[in-house]
Amino acid sequence: MDSKVQGAVSPERAAYLRSRERRRRRVRAWQWGLLVFLVALWELLAWLGVIDSFILSQPSRIWRTWASLLESGELWLHLWVTVYETLAGFLLGAVLGVGLAILLWWSSFVAKVSEPYLVVLNSLPKIALGPVIIILVGAGTEAIVFMALAISLIVTVLEMLGGFRRTDPDAIRMAKTFGATKGQIFCKIVLPSNVGTLFGSLKINIGLSLVGVIAGEFLVSKAGLGYLIVYGGQVFKLDLVMASVIILSAVAALMYQGVVFLQRLVMGHQL
Repeated sequence: MDSKVQGAVSPERAAYLRSRERRRRRVRAWQWGLLVFLVALWELLAWLGVIDSFILSQPSRIWRTWASLLESGELWLHLWVTVYETLAGFLLGAVLGVGLAILLWWSSFVAKVSEPYLVVLNSLPKIALGPVIIILVGAGTEAIVFMALAISLIVTVLEMLGGFRRTDPDAIRMAKTFGATKGQIFCKIVLPSNVGTLFGSLKINIGLSLVGVIAGEFLVSKAGLGYLIVYGGQVFKLDLVMASVIILSAVAALMYQGVVFLQRLVMGHQL
């Protein structure tokens, strides 16, 4: 009886949920409708000659480029290379970034010494270090992954350290009065309070890692979506450039949604 009462939904609540669902469907319909409209407009303007299809391409030409890449098997090769390099840099950045943030939270002295260097490194354009990175780690996948790591690492450190420092000070003081050690405070209070901060950082860093990978592939690569973009530009195959950019956009969106899905699995009850 009690479970039925608890599970019951008031008419007002049910009406609100239906309204929210209708709004969500309406937003999704408009999103897809706008996409279809823009693609159709792009094709029409190119067909009429209003825009130069050689420079800006057009959907039908991009579709034929995709079909050619799929038929030759090149698409999956280049896609896999970019995804692998992005995930490698992303995971390394997340693990090392959280580890360094824990170290800086643990030692306020180390944090104060390191803070100005972190700020400088965060503002430094990492692409400027491309030649140095290539010399240090070699002209290959390692350099590309290192570029992705360099871009995402400092952001993770700063985001997580800021979250650790914003943890409820009253809860920490109370734990200290009961004799909790610093490790216990971190594991029981600080870390659980910053799961949302962690996933916020991951959402930012998955995109930054992809940016780092593409920048690395621009400099040194023999495969990957960045390589296709550079190659297409060099030989004036701009259909290939546009096709690769659209695939890259889809990859970025799917990776972001993957992080969102993981967040729902881990902390769905809080969302």
